[in-house]
Amino acid sequence: MATQVTSPAAASAWELQGKLAVKSPQESFSTNLYWLHTPDNDELKLTTMLGTSVLTLSSREGYAKLEVDGNSYEGDDPQALLNRLGHWQFPLTQLPQWILGIVSDDYQVSRDVNGRPLQLTDASVLPPWRIQYQGWQPQSGTTVPRLLRLDRGNLQLKIQLNQWQALTNVQVPMDNQRL
Repeated sequence: MATQVTSPAAASAWELQGKLAVKSPQESFSTNLYWLHTPDNDELKLTTMLGTSVLTLSSREGYAKLEVDGNSYEGDDPQALLNRLGHWQFPLTQLPQWILGIVSDDYQVSRDVNGRPLQLTDASVLPPWRIQYQGWQPQSGTTVPRLLRLDRGNLQLKIQLNQWQALTNVQVPMDNQRL
């Protein structure tokens, strides 16, 4: 159920709909993005503009399932499953915070006059991730990024948030439960 929050950090669960663009030397593509995030589960879906599923990643503590190109992979680490795709790495662990503009003291951060991040650098990996916040918008009673650009080496990701909702009483989808 949708709820209002005073800050993105106050939302323990949320869902977003938007777009993801990926550009690397090997490939360039754009997809629709759907992400349901709860304290214990994540459901990430990438679809074509016509709604055809490109990638689905479901995870909960100690279990992850990746469906891509008609194949299904299971493991205990969602990041490791995504890394199997090869050409580019998606920063799955950090992204739930970055996508909402929540940054820790571990990052080099520049902020706007309202205290929101304009740019951050995560130097814990080499090459480092550089994130630029290219606009903010009101959603669910707070302000969240509208457009982010993530760069790491020759990989570029752009994420556009079209809709973001803080949630309460989230039910885990049946296809995300391990039998």
